[in-house]
Amino acid sequence: MSAAKIGRRGLLLVLSSPSGAGKTTLTRMLIERDPNISISVSATTRAPRASEVDGRDYLFVSAARFEEMVAKRELLEHASVFGNRYGTPRGPVEQALKSGRDVVSDIDWQGTQQLAERVRQDLVSVFILPPSMAVLESRLKRRAQDTDEVVHQRMAKSADEMSHWPEYDYVIVNHDLDESLGHVQAILTAERHRRERLVGLAAFVNRLRAGG
Repeated sequence: MSAAKIGRRGLLLVLSSPSGAGKTTLTRMLIERDPNISISVSATTRAPRASEVDGRDYLFVSAARFEEMVAKRELLEHASVFGNRYGTPRGPVEQALKSGRDVVSDIDWQGTQQLAERVRQDLVSVFILPPSMAVLESRLKRRAQDTDEVVHQRMAKSADEMSHWPEYDYVIVNHDLDESLGHVQAILTAERHRRERLVGLAAFVNRLRAGG
C-alpha cells in the first residue's frame, strides 16, 4: 500500500470573534488562498445588505422557513443574534467532510457550543480577539455597515462574547490580518495531519511493518 491510499476526513474550522475583530475577513482570505476549503453558507432571517448575494453570503430565509429547518433538524446549530436567526445547514457540511473536504464557518460562541456537542470530533475552533477595544470600535465604524446605535450595541455585547475564549481550541489576537491568516493556516495544516482524521492509516502502517 502506498501513502496515496491514506485518505482523510474533512474538518470543520470555526472562526469566532466579536463583531469587527476580523473573523469574516479572515474567512474570506482563507477561502481565496486555499482551494481545499470551502465556506459554510449560513441561513439567516435578516435582510440582505446591499452587497450581499443570496446563496453566496447567506441563505436568506423567512422566519417560518427557519423554524421549519430547526424542526426538521436541518441545521447543525442555530442562534439568535441582534434579533435575527442564524444557522448552519447540516447537509452540505456533512457531505463535504465525508468526501475529505474542509469547511470553514464564521459563527458566534452560541453556535460553536452546539457544534462542540454534536460534531466535536470534526470541529476545530479558533477565537479571534482584537488588540484593543479602541481598535475594535474603529473597525466597526470604518466598515460603515451599521448605524451608530448598532455599533454601540455591538460594542456593549463584545465583552460578553470575549468571555467565551476559554471554550475554543486556539486563540489569535488579530494585530495584523496577514499575520493572523498565517496563524490560521498553520492551525489548519496541523489539524489536517491529526491521526484521528487519517483514513486507512492503520492498514498502511501494518503493511509497512510487514515489509510492504
